[in-house]
Amino acid sequence: MERYQGKKVVIIGGTSGIGLATAKMLLDGGARVLVTGRSQAGLDSAQKELGNGALVVSSDARSLTDIDALASRVKAEFDTVDLLFVNAGFSAFAPLESMTEAVYDDMFSLNAKGPFFAVQKLAPMITRGGSVVFTTSTANIKGMPMIAAYGGAKAAMRSFTRMFAAEFLPRGIRVNAVSPGPIETPIIGKAFPDKDTADHLTGQMREANPMKRFGTSEEIAKAVLFLAFDATFTTGAEFPVDGGWSQL
Repeated sequence: MERYQGKKVVIIGGTSGIGLATAKMLLDGGARVLVTGRSQAGLDSAQKELGNGALVVSSDARSLTDIDALASRVKAEFDTVDLLFVNAGFSAFAPLESMTEAVYDDMFSLNAKGPFFAVQKLAPMITRGGSVVFTTSTANIKGMPMIAAYGGAKAAMRSFTRMFAAEFLPRGIRVNAVSPGPIETPIIGKAFPDKDTADHLTGQMREANPMKRFGTSEEIAKAVLFLAFDATFTTGAEFPVDGGWSQL
């Protein structure tokens, strides 16, 4: 039998990077997977990569209306869920003096408010023995310039991990977080379209990391699946997968 045979999984933010890599591993293991994304190009690309075995759904992780619609779709397609992986997120780089209210609100809508209400709406479908995994970030514990709003929102998500873990104990649902360090995903290119700036920053991050490299989406996906299905005596935890960046 395939490792994840019969498992039903929802990945919010699953059309690229970490979410997409996790979806591929689950599908290869026999799971049924629904992934969400926002851009039509991303949705089309993910459907092509994942094949017809995956459900690829348009849903804005910041929109409560979209989250309500997503919950209805998941109920219709799956009825119950074994894993909710809340992965959607994005960082806007700006020094404090140039941060705007609009960007601040967008960071908290995507990285804190959206995840909070996604769990509220989808948790009733999670089976006993199931789990929630959040994607946080080393930015919630390390002092790093230009990403204060992002780091603050991810710190809120770290707190949600503990609070929801405590609240869901009677229901037999575990809640944990994976905390990536610098990972080879499309995010840097989106945040810094200028290639010279992106190359300079990635070089600095690579040199600052104890392992002197970026991690891969597949390395994060393995950690997500460990927390989701194997770490059966772990809840409320944040698991750093960052090359030692937050520890050394």
